[in-house]
Amino acid sequence: MNLPPYPKYKSSGAYWLGDIPTHWEVKRGRFVMGINPPAPKLRALKPEDEVSFVPMEAVGLQGGLRLEQTRVLAEVSSGYTEFQDGDVVVAKITPCFENGKAALAHGLLNGAAYGTTELHVLRAGTTIDRNFLFYVAISDTFRNLGESEMSGAGGQKRVPPEFNKDFKTPLPPLVEQQTIAAFLDRETGRIDRLVAKKLELIERLKEKRTALISHAVTRGLNADAALKPSGLDWLGDIPKHWEAVQLRRKAHILDCKHRTVPFIDEGIPLASICEVHGFEVDLTNAKQTSEEEYLTLIEGHRRPRVGDIIYSRNATVGDAALVTTSDCFCMGQDVCLIRAPKFHPKFLLYLFRSPPLMEQVESLMIGSTFRRINVGQIHTFWICAPPLPEQIAIAAYLDAETAKLDALVGKVEEAVERLQEYRTALITAAVTGKIDVRNSSLNGNYSVDVNKGTA
Repeated sequence: MNLPPYPKYKSSGAYWLGDIPTHWEVKRGRFVMGINPPAPKLRALKPEDEVSFVPMEAVGLQGGLRLEQTRVLAEVSSGYTEFQDGDVVVAKITPCFENGKAALAHGLLNGAAYGTTELHVLRAGTTIDRNFLFYVAISDTFRNLGESEMSGAGGQKRVPPEFNKDFKTPLPPLVEQQTIAAFLDRETGRIDRLVAKKLELIERLKEKRTALISHAVTRGLNADAALKPSGLDWLGDIPKHWEAVQLRRKAHILDCKHRTVPFIDEGIPLASICEVHGFEVDLTNAKQTSEEEYLTLIEGHRRPRVGDIIYSRNATVGDAALVTTSDCFCMGQDVCLIRAPKFHPKFLLYLFRSPPLMEQVESLMIGSTFRRINVGQIHTFWICAPPLPEQIAIAAYLDAETAKLDALVGKVEEAVERLQEYRTALITAAVTGKIDVRNSSLNGNYSVDVNKGTA
């Protein structure tokens, strides 16, 4: 970072905090903030008044609350976490805490809110600025130490209130806290705006990829090809020498066995919905079963072969992946196998991942409470059927072009990750006194080279 360190440092008395500027103090959280205090603004309201309601999904990552939900006070006066404008709310359960779900509350309806019980509330006292406290709460120092203090098992691990009470909080003079917070507001804002632009670029690249696939599998590669009506409103015209047919005329569709089998540590993998998110069936983390169960599950020609497609028909309906291995595995629950000997496998897979097919899936599930589709419905899918040589050419073209777009998306995603890492590092350095932002933040001469990820 370009910013200079402070002229002089002293020991903070906490190994994880390291040295701090000599004019800073360190105090335990209980002496500088209220931990899960009552919200006086709620007590001033009538039972029929409305307040904001904040479930966990409405708490942003490193800032921001979505406040579209409200509740009548009488309906939520118990069993929820209460807080008010100016409080800092921090997720206490894994993995939300580690991911940085926290926010400084403002703009609450009637100045107060009830939220998920999985929040800790930190209310700034007279010696700490609320904005500075928010940045402390999303710093690596706070999150890493809090993670080490979690108790509970698996997905139910939580940061206890005692962690916040005992946390050794770095305390610059109050005016300096406000200077640091203003500096971080400005610089994280710059980073966030650049991240937003890059995320927009990723979205445009993904839209281009989808449009590319859709056009290739429904119109082909020859822009001058004569067209004919497909007879289907949602498909429109297709090349004159192509067919528009239902899948049942071109493919065998074999459902899974609908059998719950025991899992073992070392056995034969099962491909279920988790294994078909990518282009190819990924058995890396697949559950495994015994050879005896495997032999039952592959009955009726159900053993997957190279070139088959495993299709998700429940939950993640429409996900499909190509079988590229001759190793033994079998279908687990909620998937089916599609085998089309007269189709090029990759062309068919691109077709399954195209908007025309996904629109059919969505239309079949309208009004359904659960996202699922049955084999009989999959038989009715309408597909485009070009001659085999043309399928091969289209698949090769899409392999090349989507690879280029995927590479671009990957580079932009890496840049976003670097920016987000830098954002966190900048916050941590500022609130722990590792960089001196006083002059830079006051005169505006400081700028962040976010493209390089350095200050």
